[in-house]
Amino acid sequence: MPMSFERSSALIAENAKYIAGGINSNFRAGMAGGPLVFQRGDGPYLIDADGNRLIDYYCGMGAMILGHTPKGVQQAVKDQVEKGILYAGQSEVEFEAARILCERIPSAQRIRFGSSGSEVAQAAFRLARAATAKRIILKFEGHYHGWFDNILWSTAPAENAAGPQDAPVLVAGSRGQDRIDAAGLDVIGWNDLPRLEARLSKGDVAGVIMEPAMCNQGAIAPAPGFLEGAQAACRKHGAILIFDEVITGFRLGRSGAQARFGVTPDLSIFAKVIANGFPVAAIVGRADLLDLFATGGVLHGGTFNAQPVTMAAMVATQNGLTPNYYEVSFQRGLRLREEVAALLKKAGLKAQVTGFELMFHVGLGLQAPARNYRDLLRCDRAQYIKFAHALLKRGVRILERGAWFVSFEHDDGVMDATLEAVHGAAREIA
Repeated sequence: MPMSFERSSALIAENAKYIAGGINSNFRAGMAGGPLVFQRGDGPYLIDADGNRLIDYYCGMGAMILGHTPKGVQQAVKDQVEKGILYAGQSEVEFEAARILCERIPSAQRIRFGSSGSEVAQAAFRLARAATAKRIILKFEGHYHGWFDNILWSTAPAENAAGPQDAPVLVAGSRGQDRIDAAGLDVIGWNDLPRLEARLSKGDVAGVIMEPAMCNQGAIAPAPGFLEGAQAACRKHGAILIFDEVITGFRLGRSGAQARFGVTPDLSIFAKVIANGFPVAAIVGRADLLDLFATGGVLHGGTFNAQPVTMAAMVATQNGLTPNYYEVSFQRGLRLREEVAALLKKAGLKAQVTGFELMFHVGLGLQAPARNYRDLLRCDRAQYIKFAHALLKRGVRILERGAWFVSFEHDDGVMDATLEAVHGAAREIA
């Protein structure tokens, strides 16, 4: 019998008189039928206000790699709360957290903590401009680096507004943005090394920021040689290479996508998985760049930076990211990705299921794997929304944008139940 979500709908409607739209982030607007209200989590499951027990592939928008109730993280947080919540000073637990990341992440010679990926992206831009005395930050179409006015451009533009593929134009992501906020920004298509080299040759780029694998839109690996070429071009033309590992960090491997692909950027930003759902972000990178915060006159601040409770959660999370867990979970995630693709094909649905072990993308309607954002525009979004809703009614919660996030708690039994639901949902919409 299909699940009902009436109480969630009623609660959202009732509380919209206090909270705009009944939600506190537009990215939670949810799937067909409306956003859901949750009462608790349990491993790979969420239990909503209607009592439905849902297999969760949102994983907190990618953050919950250890699942919703990791005992080690819970205990570490309880212990730290007993010691204190906010000191407005340093704590030993933040030093421990910093040491772990500096030992684990190839680019991390130094570190500063923040509270969100959007925030530390701004810190990276400031460092790049201070270090180079240049103005332009170059980003790639379809890549997302936060919701602030100076970077929320061309993250998901409509094709009729985005200009030619070989010369895209900046498209605002929201009403209320002023074009003057984009005066220090430029955009090009991703995975196109000749175009990147040509743009950098103008000599005005302070920093190049990219997801090392494109995961906010799709789940697209870098083309062979692209990251290496980008690194070489940045060095040649005096630009700072910045990897946005907010999603890829700790999902593509214990040391990030940069270790997986063997390319070390000048700066990197991390969030989401870093503390399994607690508001921790980090900017890491070359010592000479990060030390500009200490001795170079570059301001970085924040009341909640390295807040001790979140630092305790981060340390416990990082301690839980063991090589053994990765090995087992990578096998399960790969199995899920391959069997979802097989079930869609069996149902007669044209689709490309691409990506990685703990994060992949289902692109209904695609004839071939996407190489960049323009290719993703060929996805049949309307059909995918129907697929997501059909899965929700069968107890499986997936993001409408096509991304599937897998946690260490998604075991073989959970995979079996998921695949049974996929089989039914695919047949329903075919």
